[in-house]
Amino acid sequence: MTAHNNTDKRLFLLDAYALIYRSYFAFIKNPRFNSKGLNTSAMLGFVNILEQLLREQKPTHIAVVFDLNVPTFRHEMFEAYKANREVMPEDLQKSIPYIRKIIEAYNIPMLEKAGFEADDVIGTLAKKAETMGYTTYMMTPDKDYAQLVSENIFMYKPSKGGEAPEIWGIPQVQENFLVDEPWQVIDVLGLMGDTADNIPGCPGVGPKTAMKLISEFKSVDGLYQNIDSQKGKLKENLVEFEQQVRMSRKLAEIILDVPVDFDEDKIVMEEPNFQKLNEIYTELEFRQLIKKQEAKPQTTNDNQFEQGTLFGSPITTPEEKPVEAKNLDSINTIPHQYYLIETAEQRASLRAELSVQKEFCFDTETTGLDTMTAELVCMSFAFRSHEAYCVTLPANRQQATEIVHEFRLVFGDEKIVKIGQNIKYDLSILKNYGLEIRGPLFDTMIAHYLIQPEMKHNLDYLCEQYLNFQKITTDTLIGGKGLFEKTMRDADLEQLRDYSCEDADLTLQLKYAVEKDLDKNGTRQLFDEVEMPLIYVLADMEIAGVNLNTSELKIYAGVLSKQIIEIEREIIQLAGEEFNVSSPKQLGVILFEKLKIDPNAKMTKTKQYSTAEETLEKLSDKHPIIAKILDYRGLKKLLSTYVEALPLLINPKTKKLHTNYNQAIAATGRLSSTNPNLQNIPIRDENGRELRKAFIPSDGEHTFLSADYSQIELRIMAALSKDAQMMEAFRNNQDIHSITASKIYKIPLDQVTSDMRRKAKTANFGIIYGISAFGLSARLNIPRTEAKQLIDGYFENFPDIKKFMDSSIENARNVGFVETIKGRKRYLNDINSSNAVVRGVAERNAINAPIQGSAADVIKIAMVNIWKAMNEQKLRSKMILQVHDELNFDVWIPELEQMKAIVKHEMENDVNIGVPLTVEMNAGDNWLDAH
Repeated sequence: MTAHNNTDKRLFLLDAYALIYRSYFAFIKNPRFNSKGLNTSAMLGFVNILEQLLREQKPTHIAVVFDLNVPTFRHEMFEAYKANREVMPEDLQKSIPYIRKIIEAYNIPMLEKAGFEADDVIGTLAKKAETMGYTTYMMTPDKDYAQLVSENIFMYKPSKGGEAPEIWGIPQVQENFLVDEPWQVIDVLGLMGDTADNIPGCPGVGPKTAMKLISEFKSVDGLYQNIDSQKGKLKENLVEFEQQVRMSRKLAEIILDVPVDFDEDKIVMEEPNFQKLNEIYTELEFRQLIKKQEAKPQTTNDNQFEQGTLFGSPITTPEEKPVEAKNLDSINTIPHQYYLIETAEQRASLRAELSVQKEFCFDTETTGLDTMTAELVCMSFAFRSHEAYCVTLPANRQQATEIVHEFRLVFGDEKIVKIGQNIKYDLSILKNYGLEIRGPLFDTMIAHYLIQPEMKHNLDYLCEQYLNFQKITTDTLIGGKGLFEKTMRDADLEQLRDYSCEDADLTLQLKYAVEKDLDKNGTRQLFDEVEMPLIYVLADMEIAGVNLNTSELKIYAGVLSKQIIEIEREIIQLAGEEFNVSSPKQLGVILFEKLKIDPNAKMTKTKQYSTAEETLEKLSDKHPIIAKILDYRGLKKLLSTYVEALPLLINPKTKKLHTNYNQAIAATGRLSSTNPNLQNIPIRDENGRELRKAFIPSDGEHTFLSADYSQIELRIMAALSKDAQMMEAFRNNQDIHSITASKIYKIPLDQVTSDMRRKAKTANFGIIYGISAFGLSARLNIPRTEAKQLIDGYFENFPDIKKFMDSSIENARNVGFVETIKGRKRYLNDINSSNAVVRGVAERNAINAPIQGSAADVIKIAMVNIWKAMNEQKLRSKMILQVHDELNFDVWIPELEQMKAIVKHEMENDVNIGVPLTVEMNAGDNWLDAH
């Protein structure tokens, strides 16, 4: 979208706090932190908004307008003005000085005026600019600015959720507010009020009524001149609250005569100060932004602005050097001894030294990131700080394998601790060269993950945080993505030595630093006994892979395609006309204009009706077309994401699918998987379950064994809360959802209907995630009053669960974290925030994290112990998949009963939580049959 017109004078006035708040809350569920623990969400979001604006719109003039934290004339007029505004979150308060520094580094002026709000200053400047030949764009998501729009003044609403920025001129204001002139927006706001600013308006008058009244009577004055045309309660309220309405209109009106000067010279768009920006971005650790700044020319002219190179895509060259972070050491400032090991004699000497160490660190450099296809380029070792050894390996696979196997005794020594960063990768690479690692492991990445689960754990960050050191970047050796198709094999030998040795050396130093924090925060036992042994388990699972029946998937793809075509035909029939069912825009018109399914349907930012899944689910009982559309979308996603995609990911050498399990991603402790993500395989509907039919044993001598914990999170909630009634239900092996329904609805167990059980089940699992009455009503598609009754009834019958939830929140407020049954911690920095939205997210995590994290602990312990038992009994069967609370095995048929006994015993008995852990287990010709 382009905001240009014929004028050369394009002024952008940015509403600072409106944009800053939007930036901060855009990351509220996944906040960004730097290695020092500073929340950088608002800074990153604001810079992204600013960069997009400068890149796409190229303003000639610009200013950012701030509110001051002092009362304005509106507070004098109405003391309660903005009284219900939430206090600014603490993390956001800390962000403001950084954002002001960033704006200053861009050489953009900041404007503010005591006694007035930002919209008053922006309105005054916009109107002054209009008289001087400017086209002005007020950059804000705030709807109140619509009253200022004219032929030369526009609202510029920044992009949200991946959608394009939105520009409102007069037609858009007319369309959105149902007014003839933009100034009438003031009257609409005066009638409807504004809860955000605590402008009262008229009770009982919402947006639709306000727009209808102003559309008919043109103004508040016009309405009151014709007040007798109104009837009933509406007329009563309008008469009773006339003075309140008129005051609300004054509060909503943006002032256009603020005493501010319009100085054209001060708001000219200038070249940023790149050095200052880099200093700020280095402190905030915005690496991608640093790279972009590096790529921008340090001088500019009008032509460069026009071509967009100043704020356009980075122009990179092989000579680029990374920005040196301030006050960080590097390979150039710290004395070190890094050696190339190239001969048999040198390798023998290194092996001799390694064999007498209690621990050593090692790292591998390879030609790629896929452990199944990457080839070794070198191995590096360190056992003293600032000293490391790089063993080079030839490109010939056989020769490289022979050299690797020279180290089999030191790697296989069970007394020596092997240290690494993301050591599962190195372990897997060596396994593919036929070399087994044994003995205790120490992974610095996972150690830090247990210490600070919310933060990043890559080597660069850890080195900066713990060692005040900036390591050599990969780009230095082989260039960035898309520059050259180079691998480590192509790197200069001395550079390769320094890079690989530095990795091993720094990881060794990190081990000494982070293990102190492991002991301090009480997670050393979890690290040693669960997470480290689990690395061996996951490496074996990844290499084993899972067999896919591609012909079954091909047949299923055909079945799905026919279903999709049939459902599409039914949708068009129900619509009564041909249209593109996959087009949200066309679908919106059919649903909300032709079929009029929802008279309150809202438009999205791009001027089309929302047809998002959650929107449609709420309307599922309004028309049969809705269920068909949801089915259609589900089938299309299933076809493209899994049925067609999975066969393409099969390894050509092993003929199997090999996922990658991640231990250090989910803050709860859950495992995640990538390439492909097997945790998200749909299982709730019949078509999703059908996909499991394609997961089969490795051959005819094997069977597929699946073992699944039954309701483990509910059992853990019962155990943690010690709720007597719920614990009793589990001990007696009763149906917990029927029991819950019986208690909530106060009826005998044999009178519980399937619908009651369904609602109770949703409440059971929703409570774990801190669900509200609003959330439960949306999920069950029931009135909010009924949802509230369900939740109230739940807590009335299970009072100890409510006590557990309250105490979890209270404890977190006191100590700043919650923990699982095995001491896994989840830090909740916002638990004491004075902002209700921010605090609410932390409170829900305080309830859920101990439950979900404990479930993760339980299944990880079971995985480790099952793996150990399988190895001790020298079984041929393999553990091949972990999906949430489920473990899957490729079992050699003669071992089936033995495997069932091992799996059941370990999963049900390895952790005593005070409530029985029950496992459902089956074997079959495929995953579906086994599940």
